[in-house]
This record gives sequence, C-alpha cells and structure tokens, in this order.
Amino acid sequence: MPPVPDNSGRPYTRTAIVLHGAMALLVLMGFSLGLYMVGLPLNPLKLQLYSFHKWIGVSVAALLLPRLFWRSLHPPPPLPVGTPAWEQSAAHASHLLLYVLMACVPVSGWLMSSAKGVTTVYFGLWALPNLLVRNEALGLFLEALHRLLNYSLLALVTLHVAAALKHHFINRDGVLDRMFRFTRAGS
Repeated sequence: MPPVPDNSGRPYTRTAIVLHGAMALLVLMGFSLGLYMVGLPLNPLKLQLYSFHKWIGVSVAALLLPRLFWRSLHPPPPLPVGTPAWEQSAAHASHLLLYVLMACVPVSGWLMSSAKGVTTVYFGLWALPNLLVRNEALGLFLEALHRLLNYSLLALVTLHVAAALKHHFINRDGVLDRMFRFTRAGS
C-alpha cells in the first residue's frame, strides 16, 4: 500500500504537544506506582507512595482542564484524506473516552480516599476536602471502581499507542509525526 500523505499540512501546537506528553507521563507514572504500591506491606514507604500517587492523580485532573480548553481553541489537525470513516469515528470516540477516563480515574480515587476517611493533601501542603463521609463499604466499592477505571484507561492508552504506531509504520501517513514535530508547531 503506498503512503497516504498528511493533507492537513499542519502539526499539533507546541502547547498541545507539551500537555499531551505531560499527561501521558503522569498517567504512566500513576498507573505504575499504583500497581507497585498496592502489593507492599503497610509501612512508611507505602504511605509515602500513596501520597505520591494521589499527587499524580490531582495533577492529571488539574492538567485536564487547560488541555480541554486548549483543544477547544485549537482543534487537532484532520486525519489524512482517505482515512476510512470507521477509523475516523473510532479515533473521535477513543479520544473522547480517554478524556472521560482521565477525569473519572482521579475523581474515583479522591472519592475512594474520602470514603475511607483518608484526606488527600496535595504535595503535602493543600488538604483537599473530603467529598464523602467515611463509609468503609462504599470505600471498598470505590476502590474496585478505581481499579476498573484504571485498567480501562490502560487498555485504551494501549490501543491509542497501537493506532499511532499503525499510522506510522503501516499507513506511513504522517499522523504520528504531527505530534512530535516541534520545529513546525505553532504556540
């Protein structure tokens, strides 16, 4: 199959690239840390890692707002001409679901902490209000929900990366290049 040129002629903006990279890194760190810390015995290290994990989650939630605002003002470049309609629909739906999960995962963690009676203190400085009264049964339910949402986000991120690599190595259509082209990106 011959390469399909990127007919949009424009990459993502530098701001979009930085926000994408920062959130990708935070999501990866938060998931990895979460997987590691749950298996540790209760000790000071585990408690510190839980704090770090919460800080990452709050940071993801905080960065999501400017990212959505920026995207609303600077829509992403269109997919290349010739991209099948089902792929365009799948790309749109998966991006929307990524944003929903990037909001729901931190909120579910905050709700879980609140229900378990553990206040989230951002960077050890700012105590976030508990959103729920202490309720151990609800806390356990929210823990399971938080885990499910995290694995759903991991699956969707894996699909997102696989699709980007498919565009780069199989379609050769420049879709991935637009996200990493700092020299031509606007502000």
